[in-house]
Amino acid sequence: MGSRSSTHRDARSRQMELEAVPRTTDPVPRPGRNHLSLLSFNIQTGVDTQDFHEYVTKSWKHLLPLKERISNLNRIAELVQSHDLVGLQEVDSGSLRTGFLDQTEYLAHRGRFPYWYRQVNRSLGKIAQHSNGVLSRIRPHSVDEHKLPGLRGRGAMLVELPTNREPLLVCIMHLALGKRARRLQLNYISELVGEHSQLVVMGDFNCGTESGELQELVNSTHLQLPIEDLKTFPSWRPNRKYDHILISESLKLQSTHVLEHTHSDHLPLCVEIKLPRGVFLED
Repeated sequence: MGSRSSTHRDARSRQMELEAVPRTTDPVPRPGRNHLSLLSFNIQTGVDTQDFHEYVTKSWKHLLPLKERISNLNRIAELVQSHDLVGLQEVDSGSLRTGFLDQTEYLAHRGRFPYWYRQVNRSLGKIAQHSNGVLSRIRPHSVDEHKLPGLRGRGAMLVELPTNREPLLVCIMHLALGKRARRLQLNYISELVGEHSQLVVMGDFNCGTESGELQELVNSTHLQLPIEDLKTFPSWRPNRKYDHILISESLKLQSTHVLEHTHSDHLPLCVEIKLPRGVFLED
């Protein structure tokens, strides 16, 4: 545990926020369950993009309030609400461009998730609050947030879900565009999670499964590369495998698929997993 404790020194650990919606309004996984539905989605702060030229011609959507943003967030909430845990990238935690709306909190309310947490990775004051987020129907034991190496603005969250044995650790992250920075970041992630045998690493990796830096992560942990060739970017004509949900060898993959919903420039990716025999969720 030596390497893990040293890398945790700069992390901040907090309990998940308790959402105000009563549990009776939506089913919550009960203790004793041994399967989970997970989803990873880069929502691009609620901006839907239909072509590359819109990054330039409609760049103002990323800077100014947009009436259509709420409608799009409502569609995203409807999409994610059937899952047990959702990892979000490119959410805004309340700034001018979102009408000072914390998007993670909003999606938790709309999707009836009792637990939520957001990690601000790059704060531009009132202009933008670049963040990761997690929505959960299971009460986590803890949530640790980490700033990733490289240029400022990239982060990872470690969410521990309690079981009757070793906790299930879920790492949610958004990696850099550059290969060198991604290698540094994945090496850091490897030190954080390497000793966990019940492990999920998910998010926007900005690289494919054939990349050397991702191969290094798999070689240094209990993770395995996905078998399916699932492309998530760009959403209007997906031809790149940027979003991944990697699971450890101890977990059983029951299904995995990309959802054809163009509410962002990425498509959401979801998996169904089963815990090892004799391992069950606790609360």
